[in-house]
Amino acid sequence: MDTALLFRVVGRVQGVGFRAFVQSTGQQLGLTGWVKNLSDGSVSGLVEGEQGLLVEFIKQLNVGNRWSSVEGLEEQPQRYSGEYTSFEIRY
Repeated sequence: MDTALLFRVVGRVQGVGFRAFVQSTGQQLGLTGWVKNLSDGSVSGLVEGEQGLLVEFIKQLNVGNRWSSVEGLEEQPQRYSGEYTSFEIRY
């Protein structure tokens, strides 16, 4: 079943290639959506795809890349829209 999640990651996640890591992780899992930096230093995004793959995506985000330090991750279920065709970095 396809589903969607709004997510927000806090910690050392800006200036460390975290958005590219999120994009790459989403692409590798065949997910779609977007990711962007927020002015409070966190990273936010929306991901869509098969529910089991979203679980794996969130697990990988909790670990982060080798330069980041994830202190927290918030998830908010959303209605699947199917409007995204790729996983993009927004500015």
